[in-house]
Amino acid sequence: MVKKREDNLSNIIFSNMMGDDSDFIPIIADGDDADLKSVDVPDILPILPLRNTVLFPGVVLPISVGREKSLQLIREVNRGNKLLGTVAQKNAEVEDPTIDDFYQVGTVAQILKVLEMPDGSTSVILQGKGRFEITELISDEPYFQAKVKTLDDVIPMDSPEFDAIVGSLKDLSLKIVQFAGNVPPEASFAVKNIENNSFLINFICSNTDIKVEEKQQLLEIADLKERGVQAISFLLKEVQMLELKQDIQKKVKNELDQQQREYLLNQQMKTIQDELGGSPVEQEMEDLRKLADEKNWGEEMEAHFEKELSKLGRLNPAAGEYSVQYSYLQTLIELPWNEYTEDVFDMKNAEKVLDADHYGLEKVKERILEHLAVLKLKNDMKSPILCLYGPPGVGKTSLGKSVAKSLGRNYVRMSLGGLHDESEIRGHRKTYIGAMPGRIIQNIKKAKSSNPVFILDEIDKVSADFHGDPASALLEVLDPEQNTEFHDNYLEVEYDLSRVMFIATANTISNISPALRDRMEMIDVSGYLVEEKIEIAKRHLLPRQLKEHGLEDGFITVPNKVLEYLVESYTRESGVRELNKKIAKLVRRVAKKVAFDEVVEKEITREMVREYLGVEEYSRDKYQGNDFAGVVTGLAWTAVGGEILFIESSLSKGKGAVALTGNLGDVMKESAMIALKYLKANAEKIGVKPEVFNNWDIHVHVPEGAIPKDGPSAGITMATSLASVFTQRKVKKGIAMTGEITLRGKVLPVGGIKEKILAAKRAGIKEIILSDENRKNLEEIKPAYIKGLKFHFVKDIMEVLDVALLKRKVDDPLKIN
Repeated sequence: MVKKREDNLSNIIFSNMMGDDSDFIPIIADGDDADLKSVDVPDILPILPLRNTVLFPGVVLPISVGREKSLQLIREVNRGNKLLGTVAQKNAEVEDPTIDDFYQVGTVAQILKVLEMPDGSTSVILQGKGRFEITELISDEPYFQAKVKTLDDVIPMDSPEFDAIVGSLKDLSLKIVQFAGNVPPEASFAVKNIENNSFLINFICSNTDIKVEEKQQLLEIADLKERGVQAISFLLKEVQMLELKQDIQKKVKNELDQQQREYLLNQQMKTIQDELGGSPVEQEMEDLRKLADEKNWGEEMEAHFEKELSKLGRLNPAAGEYSVQYSYLQTLIELPWNEYTEDVFDMKNAEKVLDADHYGLEKVKERILEHLAVLKLKNDMKSPILCLYGPPGVGKTSLGKSVAKSLGRNYVRMSLGGLHDESEIRGHRKTYIGAMPGRIIQNIKKAKSSNPVFILDEIDKVSADFHGDPASALLEVLDPEQNTEFHDNYLEVEYDLSRVMFIATANTISNISPALRDRMEMIDVSGYLVEEKIEIAKRHLLPRQLKEHGLEDGFITVPNKVLEYLVESYTRESGVRELNKKIAKLVRRVAKKVAFDEVVEKEITREMVREYLGVEEYSRDKYQGNDFAGVVTGLAWTAVGGEILFIESSLSKGKGAVALTGNLGDVMKESAMIALKYLKANAEKIGVKPEVFNNWDIHVHVPEGAIPKDGPSAGITMATSLASVFTQRKVKKGIAMTGEITLRGKVLPVGGIKEKILAAKRAGIKEIILSDENRKNLEEIKPAYIKGLKFHFVKDIMEVLDVALLKRKVDDPLKIN
């Protein structure tokens, strides 16, 4: 029987696994299940612990024996019935195991052959015969002996499901042999040719590359069908792992092949380029190095550039990183490091340039000249950043250009309107695709000097969102203590902005963050007077439009009266932008006549203006008179300058209800209520019976309801209108007023006095009522512009009523009771 099995040994290798003390090679002898059951197993068996493997019934494998107990056991058993029990150790590291260190279920084994090896070691070939379970340990000296109980395998008979399980095991085993490179090809031959299903399952379970614990789990399953199903789950995991490894190795191989291919092609290209006269990549690096030698940067910056240049030399020119690195080095080269234009501190010339480019704005030009004078004396740019704020079209941006012209500096402008991404200021890190420096550094590069006049236009239009807050990034730019080391994310090095003259512009300062506003010196650039607009039109706008339309300077003339008519009837702004458009339209009509060889009048008249520009667009700023009680003229400020407005009050029989209309804001509504409460509290002082307020409904309306109106400056106007309608005393002709009131009747100062007075003069107003505290504001206006106006400075509302309301005639009885 032993000879038959030795003859059938195929010496088929499935995988190399650890045995008791060294490597072993599993072998299987094919046969039938009766061969295994024919062995007579005694009740007490010598126990041989195995490390790193589990012996299955039917499987033949050689074991290298090293431990003294194991050697003695093998020799004695080999001289006897050649039967022993093999059990797997739970921990292979234990050199001298006890009964608790190995599993209780094992395999009865028969010694087929004991081999004395040339190196002095002993190997034994065992064949599994059947499963057993240890019931009691008899002795552990000189080797382990235990009482055992044999366990029979449950073999399904004529089961298609069992046949399918065996087939799946075969397919998965063959797939593992295909994927695993270290498995001999004879393994697939063994799997294909084992005909006994139970032998095949045990063979696969024994040789699967799984943990000893999992093999022991398979050995303890009595039903071969369940053992096969469990083995399939382990094999599926193994197949998935091998497939994943194969995919990874394939990808790595492809990448290596591609890199080797690129390397060979680059080497060939380099050889060809050397033959043709040099590599363009090396030429680019040489050009960059020459440009760097001409730069006036410090040692630290020079070392940084050399480091980045050497990094460029190590990159493959075909790689995407090469172009990114090259663009970065080009940016460093193009920046004007420590390159400055020489300032021309000729103060008289600066004054001359400012006067030539801008008419009026005396206070603004004076402040700019003071700023330049400090720079001349101190020669230090650490001075407050200027912020010019005012309505559109008054020349804030062009003032900055004039400053650059007077100093002899380069000029750059950056519009901040709608900016909402902090990266626009600080730039993107160069690791991002399409990264570039922030707009500050881009404009410095464009200026070609490190001390330009830098206009930050529309700084009040900066907004914040999830990309960050650009206004916070501007704090570093506009702080003289910090901008010596401005950090741009793209550059990765600090850039000195301390000698840049920053001039910001804004329409309103309420939208600028307090921290940013604190870093700037605010200069109010208010609107132009009508007289100033006339001079600007004559000196600048008309000559420019004649030149732009191909006409000679002085081809046509516009008298002052016609210009005044044009300004008042066709424009409504603080600046001159709209006026410039109207003059351009006039000149286009003249140019058209010239092109058609028609007769052209050299002097523009009012009738020609009306013909060319159409009907008058603005006429509501004209004083309309106060022919009815309750109608009062007020003064208001808007972003485009001052305006006059009319407040109307009327009474109707009722119970004292109050209606406020005209698209009024909360503050203006509160002013009306304060005025009404004051009049109720002082009814007798104004000659009205207190019960009158309960017998009449009050309606206060401010015309042009489509335009929102708000603010406290209409307080005294509201009070005068209500007092007029209740007393039926009309308001004097040609009078207007502005001021805030309190419940005590005090008249408080308001802003925008200059613009309001100019609006009153344009409208033909002769007298103006102001708070006594606004007296100082008249000093800002040239006497010529307020000539003909009479001012009344008041402290409380009763003084306002005394000045504004006409005396009631004796024969004109009061009809309001």
